[in-house]
Amino acid sequence: MTAIAAVGRTAGLVAPAHPPAAGTGFTLPGVPSPASIAAAEISPAAMAGLLALQEGVSGYRRDPAARRAGEALLGALSALQRALLAGGGEAAVLARLRALLADMPPAEDPALAAALAAIALRCRIELARREAPIAAA
Repeated sequence: MTAIAAVGRTAGLVAPAHPPAAGTGFTLPGVPSPASIAAAEISPAAMAGLLALQEGVSGYRRDPAARRAGEALLGALSALQRALLAGGGEAAVLARLRALLADMPPAEDPALAAALAAIALRCRIELARREAPIAAA
């Protein structure tokens, strides 16, 4: 019979110098963790450049009336959804949708104009669905 010597520590197993924080999940060596990415600072010059890009290129400040009209249309669509879920009262919301569509200002920014066109199309679809009865096939 062979005797086994005392079991000792294996040389290949070493505890990590910094144990992972609880709840951090899986990480790869050499890849920054999400926490370190979130903690990275943005330089003031980069932030100023981002703000200038937002203001100058996107036309964000150029079309305030069109943006407000789009937000009002989205609000009216949400109100229509709430009225339908409540089981009535959509007539006033449909009248508001009609009025908002009639007073829609044009947008200079092409991206904003495309978004407003999609919102207006959805409003027209909702108006057509509620005003014209669907014929039975």
